[in-house]
Amino acid sequence: MRRTRRKPSPTRDAGERTSHVGAKFGAGIVAGASDNDPTTVATLAVIGSTTTYELGWLTLLVIPMLAVIQSVAAQVGAVSRSGLEDCVRENYGRGWALAALAALLAVNILTLAADLEGGGAALALLTHVHYTWWLVPLGALTVAVLIFGNYAAIERVLRYVALLFLTYVLAAFLAHPDWHAVFAGSFIPHFSFRPEMVAGALALLGTTLTAYAYVWETIEQSEEKPPLQRLGLVQVDAALGIVVAGLTFWFILIATGATLGVHHHRVDTAEDAARALEPVAGKYASLVFGIGLLGSALVAIPVIAGTCAYVAAEMFGWRRSFDATFERARAFYLTLIACVLIAAGIGFAGVKPITLLFFSGIAGGIATPFTMALMLLVGRNGKVMREKRIAPWLAVAGWCVFAVVSTATIAYLGQTLSRKGG
Repeated sequence: MRRTRRKPSPTRDAGERTSHVGAKFGAGIVAGASDNDPTTVATLAVIGSTTTYELGWLTLLVIPMLAVIQSVAAQVGAVSRSGLEDCVRENYGRGWALAALAALLAVNILTLAADLEGGGAALALLTHVHYTWWLVPLGALTVAVLIFGNYAAIERVLRYVALLFLTYVLAAFLAHPDWHAVFAGSFIPHFSFRPEMVAGALALLGTTLTAYAYVWETIEQSEEKPPLQRLGLVQVDAALGIVVAGLTFWFILIATGATLGVHHHRVDTAEDAARALEPVAGKYASLVFGIGLLGSALVAIPVIAGTCAYVAAEMFGWRRSFDATFERARAFYLTLIACVLIAAGIGFAGVKPITLLFFSGIAGGIATPFTMALMLLVGRNGKVMREKRIAPWLAVAGWCVFAVVSTATIAYLGQTLSRKGG
């Protein structure tokens, strides 16, 4: 995948983040801060409305967990000069690579469907036209922008629109939560096996530690080829934005818990989620939430769709570049179109947007340990990383993250199967 001035890569162009990382340091902060995609916002809204502040500690714990995983991904991509799928195929065989591809595509397409519905729900809030009418136009817009347009230029504007979710910070204070309960839930870890707690924990981990984020980080770094003497800056750049994103997650949880959770009002629709902004936006809460949700969807949807196409192209050795014309990268673009079509089709299945957004997080939590384990193995593989293998402490931290997500997955699956068996 080459970079030219004509059509940069989907998430950042060369003007934002050149191979000389120090010259444009901070692009990772922008990328991390934009992690509030519709799936994440909806998941946090559901968790806040069902558990109030009980999972505040896990929301804060996500910050160092994300920082660890994104740092590993940045180092793998920068040192190996390959995306994760390439690394797995070349060093562990096509079988493991195909398994990784299947896991990633399954979750990505479901997440893509959920974010398309999220964008449709946002437009429904703004226009009062049912969300299903917007699925095909949003999918078509995504394909058109990635094939014919300059997504990087559009993304720079949309990221500022998505920053409307920072109003949750003010909303959290204006809702006058019980701060004793907030801090107890946030700094005294505790857990129960109530179904809403187990599902909420897995959905939170799945939507924040989703595989497409760290897989895309490896692709980005493999393209940008930062000088290895600046590897520390690459990792810091990849991790810093996580702090801003993680704190935003926390305030979304507080605002939703204070306005909906304490009144036992579960979030089932986008209108319900918007009510958490009423302390700051009043009667305009739906408008503010709708604009923010739409902006975040328009940022996330092309990235997820692009990741699907790139990992498939890496697996099968296709030409992969948004700089290439359709004729020169036909398989790559057809994969992109197919993923968007399948995702849009899922959107017509009749599942409510908030429900699909939440359960796509659960699906991400179930699938992500597999690809995460492969990335950690690659990070310590001397053949791939040579003398720049990830540090032992970082590897241990990464495996601890893997253990946390895996434990949540086992608990959820065990509870689900026991309920069905009973």
